[in-house]
Amino acid sequence: MPAYDVAVIGLGAMGSATLYHLAKRGVRVIGFERASPAHDGGSSHGESRAIRLAYFEHESYVHLLRRAYENWRALERDTNTSLLTITGILEAGVPGSRPVEGSRASALLHRLEQEELTGAQVSVKFPAFALPADWIAVYQPDGGILRPELASETHVKAAQAAGADVRNVGIRDIRPLSSSVRLRSEDGTTVDAGSVVVVAGAWIGELAPLLRRHLYLTRQVVVWFAAKERDLVRPPRMPVFLLDTGDDNIYGFPDFAGTGVKAASHLAGRALARAGDARQDATDADAIPVARVLERFIPAAAGPVRAMKTCIYTRIGTPRSDGTVDEDFIIDRDPDHPQIVLASPCSGHGFKFASVIGEILADLATAGATRFDIGRFRVSRFAAQAGSTTPSSA
Repeated sequence: MPAYDVAVIGLGAMGSATLYHLAKRGVRVIGFERASPAHDGGSSHGESRAIRLAYFEHESYVHLLRRAYENWRALERDTNTSLLTITGILEAGVPGSRPVEGSRASALLHRLEQEELTGAQVSVKFPAFALPADWIAVYQPDGGILRPELASETHVKAAQAAGADVRNVGIRDIRPLSSSVRLRSEDGTTVDAGSVVVVAGAWIGELAPLLRRHLYLTRQVVVWFAAKERDLVRPPRMPVFLLDTGDDNIYGFPDFAGTGVKAASHLAGRALARAGDARQDATDADAIPVARVLERFIPAAAGPVRAMKTCIYTRIGTPRSDGTVDEDFIIDRDPDHPQIVLASPCSGHGFKFASVIGEILADLATAGATRFDIGRFRVSRFAAQAGSTTPSSA
């Protein structure tokens, strides 16, 4: 009999949530993390992450978001920890902007509360902004901010309190047996488990070769700015924001923690050959494009740079003819070894889903199925693209 029912590899956003949901169910579970649950070498750090309900990426995400909100609030109650702050979220952009139009369509389809605004109306409602009058915008009052480091730490601590074992070591390889798995760690130890959830973020391709060609790692830089008018850039006078300028997609956060306004580009940064190549190496040049957008459209926030951080986007999806990818998640069991569950809910928009994806992965690892619709995230969608070439990232 294996020593554990389930092993979880990687205790970042998704892995820590999975560990928590398994431990809460009384499952014998062990989690492995090579660094720490809140380290700054991956994708789950940087003080803040956005959450929103109307979802322009695709309407099928909304049912997951409804549950994500419920699970974040439940975690807060269970641990007496504040993780989610509602500030509202503003999505604005040039006429015809895909994020704005997509968010509007999602809200209409799911009957979600949303306010439609012109650029001129935004500047009246939120004086920090100075948007062109012909821009279009939508405001979601239920949008807000999650605290990523604290969320991962809280999930892990709550899981340990419920009986989970946690080891601070990486996994070198996964050997599927007839009805279980054997893991070999970087210190040479082996651990047997009935099933394993591989949710190693940017490192998942090193443990799941069948996914490797569908993962595109990029270096992303986030920047904190000292505000010129601090009273205008704090909640509730300033919400989370996403600006589609036509040339860039800039997202950001109000100064909710006294550290400044955080902003970054969602466009693909420099390609990384492997996750281990990432460094905290941001320079003044990285801040310039973001600073220019703030100076033009959010002048109240466009003060001196206070800090910068790099992180990794693990962009995922089926290659298209134009070299882009669909950026949908991967949530599935290995088609050849169903006791291996694979998850990469990333592409730069995954953190908000961690609380529900942890629940889904716990379902797959223990029951082989889940009540949530994850058809869009199956590994099988890549089969039709078996002959495609790997797109480049710029």
